[in-house]
Amino acid sequence: MTRNDLKRSMQIGLIAGVVAVSLSAIGMVETFDERDIITDILSLGQALLFSIPIIAGFMSVPKRLINEDLFVDDEETTSSAFPSGVQAAINGGVSGFFAALVLVGFIALMSIFPGIRDSLPNVSPALLDILTFGQESVAVGSLLLAIVMVVLGATTAVFRLLPQRVQRPVRNGLLWSLGIGLLSEIILLVLINFMDKSGLRLIFGSKGITLFAAVVIFVIAAVLTVFWESRGRTRFQRRRAAMTEKQNKVMRQLGIALGVVVLLSLPINLGPYLTEVMDIVGIFILMGLGLNIVVGFAGLLDLGYVAFFAIGAYTMALLTSTGDLGIAQIPFWVALPFCVLAATLAGVILGVPVLRMRGDYLAIVTLGFGEIIRVLVGSDLMKEVLGGAQGILRIGRPTIPIPEFLQETISKGAPSFIFVQPKEFYYLILIGCLLAVFVSIRLRDARAGRNWMALREDEDVAEAMGIRLVSTKLLAFGFGAAFGGLAGALFASRISSIFPHSFQLLISINVLSLIIVGGIGSIPGVVVGALFLVGLPELLREFQEYRLLMYGALLIVMMLMRPEGLWPSAVTRRELHADEEDAAREGPTALDDVAGLV
Repeated sequence: MTRNDLKRSMQIGLIAGVVAVSLSAIGMVETFDERDIITDILSLGQALLFSIPIIAGFMSVPKRLINEDLFVDDEETTSSAFPSGVQAAINGGVSGFFAALVLVGFIALMSIFPGIRDSLPNVSPALLDILTFGQESVAVGSLLLAIVMVVLGATTAVFRLLPQRVQRPVRNGLLWSLGIGLLSEIILLVLINFMDKSGLRLIFGSKGITLFAAVVIFVIAAVLTVFWESRGRTRFQRRRAAMTEKQNKVMRQLGIALGVVVLLSLPINLGPYLTEVMDIVGIFILMGLGLNIVVGFAGLLDLGYVAFFAIGAYTMALLTSTGDLGIAQIPFWVALPFCVLAATLAGVILGVPVLRMRGDYLAIVTLGFGEIIRVLVGSDLMKEVLGGAQGILRIGRPTIPIPEFLQETISKGAPSFIFVQPKEFYYLILIGCLLAVFVSIRLRDARAGRNWMALREDEDVAEAMGIRLVSTKLLAFGFGAAFGGLAGALFASRISSIFPHSFQLLISINVLSLIIVGGIGSIPGVVVGALFLVGLPELLREFQEYRLLMYGALLIVMMLMRPEGLWPSAVTRRELHADEEDAAREGPTALDDVAGLV
């Protein structure tokens, strides 16, 4: 135990305390407390509050202690192994204590100066009740809070020294229990169609899941993790290694077929609300796949991608609307290619003046292009054509003609089937996403994809190798814009009306963020990023006001902890972890042996 370790733990604890006070003062703790994770035991607000000392305790452990083993049988090392656990506990406890100290000071300020609410309206008696665990005495509640935070900090610090074979099962069990408890209301909407009330009462309480269900989920997740780490992973790797190329191809095809079946059956099992959420996620997946070509494959930073989304939407509105602004009133299927073509042309037109721009300059120009489109569609100058702030109404919906002998069965006598309900648009959006995925994969593996990746790494070297920068960049902008236009056309037809406020800069930021979180250049990463950044906030709409704050925090954590993304591409993974793979391939060196002896 050194003085620097204690000083570092104190600093981490003070920073954690300031973060806890900030989250409390802006109302996050009180708002999140309305949703239970485990009924009458743990709320989301308490989980948010308790995560502060847990993170502080995790960060307070000195790196030199992490490589030491707490469970050493050698008598010569036992005496030094046990103090390492004590040191970690002290560091974690100190960080938890100073975090609690700041928070207790905030509680005292709330108690002494009730008028503080005039300046901080979210500092309410309900918040004080949460921080003091509902105790009548503020002093007793503050002491209880300090004890809990110290214990959590010390426990987490010791837990970090445990072997990975112990950490992973416990961590996975906790994450699965908390995750299912957080989404309990959504899961209940799905399971209510398949289970009786007695079974549901065993799993779900009035809010959140029951303690019994949480324990069962924890045990199952931990046991499965232990089995996978001990035997499952090895068996899976051996079977994969023993399979021939033909067998691997068959397995991939079976996996794709199974995935398609699951996707097709989702609206039947999810219900209208969750299907509506999946529609929104699908629109963002389409845009994400388009921007992934521009940013992920070609490395061209585009902050005005919403412009192509707006162009596709307004083109669909102008061509299919039956209102005063409709110029053609043609069917959806006839208008759809024109929407994609208009967005593609806009992408090429944007690409021409920015061919020699890179990095920040390219980002600023594309940002300006997006803002120009947004201002134009909302201005009075274009009101007679684009509707201005009133937007465009009565946009045409997709229709499919039905044979006479099927009309009574499918459309109740109507000559055509009209897409109106969320589950109907779900399949249309799904077809668009699958088409975009297919095109993205083909482009990535073709000459164009290799040219884009070379361009992303170094433009000068790519040009020296004979790659034509003009056509390569324009191709990237064109394909990326085409997917954005397709997404805009589906969006406009789905809601049957569009307004300028639907095409804010925030749309571009959201799409770029989901690419970063999922993994830049990764097609599966786009899907994962959309589920995390679009689907999850839609399911937790009661916390809508803190959406951007959580976005920012998630991006910071991702850049620090996992910069390659949740599902990175193979190229990105190799680039960011090349040193680790080289070290693992070479094995321990003589210097490592000397360091171990020291």
